[in-house]
Order: sequence, then structure tokens, then C-alpha cells
Amino acid sequence: MFLLQHVLLFIAAAASAGETAQSSAGTLADAQRLYFNAKYDQAAAAALALTGSEPDNLAACELRTSAILFQLKGALGDAPDRKKALAECASCGALMTAFERDTTRCQVVARQKLAAAPGDESALFFLGKLDLNFVWLHLGTLGRKTGWGEYWEARRSLDAVLAKNPANPRARVARAWIDYIVDTRMPRLTRWVLGGGNKKRALQVMKESADAESDFFIHAEAMFTLWDVQVREENIPAALEAARAIARDFPENPEVARFIDKHAGAKR
Repeated sequence: MFLLQHVLLFIAAAASAGETAQSSAGTLADAQRLYFNAKYDQAAAAALALTGSEPDNLAACELRTSAILFQLKGALGDAPDRKKALAECASCGALMTAFERDTTRCQVVARQKLAAAPGDESALFFLGKLDLNFVWLHLGTLGRKTGWGEYWEARRSLDAVLAKNPANPRARVARAWIDYIVDTRMPRLTRWVLGGGNKKRALQVMKESADAESDFFIHAEAMFTLWDVQVREENIPAALEAARAIARDFPENPEVARFIDKHAGAKR
């Protein structure tokens, strides 16, 4: 009986310690809420705390690299000379180092999972998404002609997810982004080299994903994606409608609030 009591006390203490550690690190949902409220520095820090206690947590890995990507975009602003802007940016060196380090480490984790289980849907998705973050940073934000290997790995990974599960909502949205960017941002020959894109299909998938019922943060990602692409398409009435829907769930997001304030008088 004495031994049993001590075993039970040990289990209770271990559970309590686990709960305390999780509380101090926060949860993935906490980090996601910070991210969707555009508190990218706090979201990156929260995701880092999660990966510190769970090194193979690919969801936290992907969120951290996404948050750092938006930190870099914000720090560089709209400067036309991206190379000069990066050189003059006081915070960008540390952000770039963190992005490259965490992306590489998490790609290794994803590839190890796939080596052990080649059909792992979650690992396939997160590898593709980590690769896309790398591509968006270098080809999009920094204007560097690099990341082609990551592009093809992302495309193959997301296609593999959708071949297994055509209804995977996050994979559908990420793959639609590829279709949209390739079709709208690349010259015709480059589009062919990159496997082609399809703007019409991308817009349809994004709209369907935003309209579908899903997990709260999965739906949030779809809504932000739809808003972004509607702004790119200069469809201000539709973008304003999406922004207002987003603001109801994430009222602290200053980017969404500024957009609504600027375009509130737009005709429907």
C-alpha cells in the first residue's frame, strides 16, 4: 500500500509538471491566435517555446517560420531595392538566421518522418508548407532566384497529400496558392517550366475553402488567403466583406482594421 501511494503521488507530480511546462510554453492555439492577430513576433516566440519542448512538432515549426516570414516582410516594407533594404534592416539579419535555421531543422524532421512512413499525410503537408515558406521568402519577399528545389518538393508533397486525401483543407489552399502565383506572377515560359498554374481553379478552391465548415484556425487561414487574393485581384467589395468577417474573429489585427477603415466607403 505504501509503495502504491508513492507511485500514485509520482504520477500526479509528473502530470502536474507536464501541465506546468505546457502552460509556460502556451499552446499551439495560443500561438495561432497571436499569428492571426498579426502579432508575428509574439507568435514566433510562442511557437519557438513549443518546439523547444516538442522538437518534432511540425505544426509549431510551420507556424514559426510563417511568423518570421511576415516579420521580415514587415521590416522590409515596400522598398523597391530589396537587396539594399535587407542590408539596411537592423533586425533582418537575426530574423534571416532564425528562419534559415528553423526551416532547415524542421525540414529534416519532416523528411525523417517520411523516411519512416512515406505516406505520412501530416509530414507530407508540413514539408510542403515549410518549403513554400522558403520559396515565398526568397523568390517573393527578397526577389532572389533561388528555392527551385524547395518549390518542386512542395509541389510534389502537396500533390501527394491531395492524392491520398483530396479533401485536406490546408493542402488544398496551399496548392491553390501555387496555381495562383505561377499563373499570375510568372512569365509564360516560366509558368510552363514550373509545371503550370491555374488562376481560375485557384480562386474557386480558395472560395470553397473559405465557405466550408472546418476547424477554427483552418478556416481562418482560408479566410486570410481569400482576402489576400481578392486584394491582389483588386476586387475591393469582396475583399472588404472577407476582411469584416476576419475582424469578427480577430479584432486585434491592425492590418485588417486598416484595410476596413480605408475601404469602408467602397461601393458594393
